[in-house]
Amino acid sequence: MEFRDKVVIITGAGGGIGRAIAKKIASNGAKLTLVDISETNLRETASQLGLGEENYLIQVTDVSKEEQVKFYVDETIRKFGKVDVFINNAGVEGKVASIVETNASDLDFVLNVNVKGVYYGLKHVMPHMMSNKYGSIVNTASVAGFIGSPGLAPYIASKHAVLGLTKTAALEGAAFNIRVNAICPGPVDNRMMRSIEEGAAPGNGDAVKKNFEVSIPLGRYATNEECADLIYFLASDEAKYITGQAIRVDGGMGAK
Repeated sequence: MEFRDKVVIITGAGGGIGRAIAKKIASNGAKLTLVDISETNLRETASQLGLGEENYLIQVTDVSKEEQVKFYVDETIRKFGKVDVFINNAGVEGKVASIVETNASDLDFVLNVNVKGVYYGLKHVMPHMMSNKYGSIVNTASVAGFIGSPGLAPYIASKHAVLGLTKTAALEGAAFNIRVNAICPGPVDNRMMRSIEEGAAPGNGDAVKKNFEVSIPLGRYATNEECADLIYFLASDEAKYITGQAIRVDGGMGAK
């Protein structure tokens, strides 16, 4: 089993992609720390893993708060003694609004979760990996890290930042045998896209989805599981010579 005896932290573990990767990694031998702001969603994820309580830890966390990020890392070390893999996945989409219509609190919300949350995770996980001279980190970015998109400026800015953090962390971690990569999904068939669709055209989200699908060469959204498959590969030792990369899961959008 690829992840037997490995300790894996997953943020955003109560959401679509986070839950999918938690289930996949748990079924392949890992011990897990599940991190999310929703205790209800975390417990739902945990109930689907088939693990005994000795093999997982639940941490209700606002990842935009550094002290809470440090706490989930410290609790992982306390229970399991190490961190081998970090799935730095928590993120929010924010409101659909133009730049001139976006207020400061909405901007701060997205940047705090999507940028500071990723940054704090790297800051507090990497020292433990450096001590062990081993680690694999996968940040969840987006195709939004490569493009612009009207109405989603805070989200677009945040995902560009995640790609920059990924490259910098990969360079800083290389001497310690720490790999850092990012997955960049296109539209995924989950709650986040439902929110974006409805925000773009209230009451007419289905039409927005159809327009998105037309722009995707494979003609459909990704599933959570398809994103989890790439995360799994990058997190595993099968990808031991891959670092500093931003890999798209976008049905061919980037080929156009």
